[in-house]
Amino acid sequence: MNLIALFAATLVTVTPLLYATIGEILCERAGVLNLGIEGTMYAGAFVGFAITAATGSIGVGLLAAVVAGALAGLLMGLLTVSLGVNQHVAGIGTTLLLIGLSEFVNRLRFGGGTLTQVPKMDLLFPGVPFLEMYALTLVAFAVVAPLTWWVLRSTGAGLRLRAVGENPEAADAAGINVSRTRYAALVVGGALMAVGGAFLTLAVLGTFTLNITNGRGWVAIALVIFARWRIGPAVLGGLLFAVIDAGQLQLAIMPAFAHVPRELLIALPYLVVIAALALAGEGLRYPGAYLKPYRRI
Repeated sequence: MNLIALFAATLVTVTPLLYATIGEILCERAGVLNLGIEGTMYAGAFVGFAITAATGSIGVGLLAAVVAGALAGLLMGLLTVSLGVNQHVAGIGTTLLLIGLSEFVNRLRFGGGTLTQVPKMDLLFPGVPFLEMYALTLVAFAVVAPLTWWVLRSTGAGLRLRAVGENPEAADAAGINVSRTRYAALVVGGALMAVGGAFLTLAVLGTFTLNITNGRGWVAIALVIFARWRIGPAVLGGLLFAVIDAGQLQLAIMPAFAHVPRELLIALPYLVVIAALALAGEGLRYPGAYLKPYRRI
């Protein structure tokens, strides 16, 4: 097995998961289960691709994806925070809406095919083993993950967000605006999810394809539970999934695994996630206001 190739593939695989998982942690620590994550990633992938195709600028495309993710977060906020809609229904509905809308516009604008190519992000340190990576990967590990950990742990904003997710009544009594805090978490979380989706089109593929997210949003939700809403374990869980996912591609071409059904190797990373969830589920403590809408009396 080529360790350098495995490491590079692991970084590519884990990057969208990191952005999506950290975004979901922000939402859930505020008490909102954002099942719109898959649709938000999908919309980020398409909007980033479409705007880059129109402008020729990767930066503009990435910024447009961030805006799309923030708008998706606002939609979730409207449904779950302002209207008090069941979070499961609102999230799945948001996912279906965003995927359907992305596919509809894709068919109108690009014919639904993969013939349109856009500029792709350049690799940092090309040709240097274990340092060759995309800028978004470096930002995820060096900026987004540690910054989010610090904000949640050591800042007033993080304390307010965690208070709203644990006991919104007490937070409200302490003068914290519960609705505004939840909206902020959903908007920032949605923007991060969309960056994860845009990474697939603007860095990995350079085009947009049907089912491009391939369930990564649902994997991110599983990673949040596995990590118990903590940033460090979420990064480690993402790396575990990514290395197994990248490894199964190399195992498939090794003679020793020639007789192993291909479907089993494809399912391997998801089986590991299920096993990890089963082990991590014992004594699991959800945020106190998880899934609970709040109405100020």
